[in-house]
Amino acid sequence: MNDLISNYLTRLRNAIRAEHETVVGIPSSRIVEGISQVLKEEGYISDFRLTDVGAKKTIAVDIRYHRGKPVISHIERVSKPGRRVYMPAKDIPHVRSGLGICVVSTSKGVLTDKKARELNVGGELLCNLW
Repeated sequence: MNDLISNYLTRLRNAIRAEHETVVGIPSSRIVEGISQVLKEEGYISDFRLTDVGAKKTIAVDIRYHRGKPVISHIERVSKPGRRVYMPAKDIPHVRSGLGICVVSTSKGVLTDKKARELNVGGELLCNLW
């Protein structure tokens, strides 16, 4: 598995389309844990749990639904292994006029676009959600 972030986002996207409540067995890394923490803080997922299976760490995510519809309606990967996208704080885009979030990997950790602009730190744009 080369791109753990794309794998994580694709598993979330597929689980949402299949209307699953939980996604289990996602390979974990610090960046995937950071993205999960941001999604939980912003209310896009209910919760996530880390589990150790031998030497491998995996993550389980509880998808959040509101009135029978998933809170996440769209997930798109911005920066990819073949084309990294970096931006200074002032150039980080507003997703859907502020209705969505952009997840940014910065020197201060994984943050939302709003928090990165507040702290005036740029970084790698990981994904957009709304």
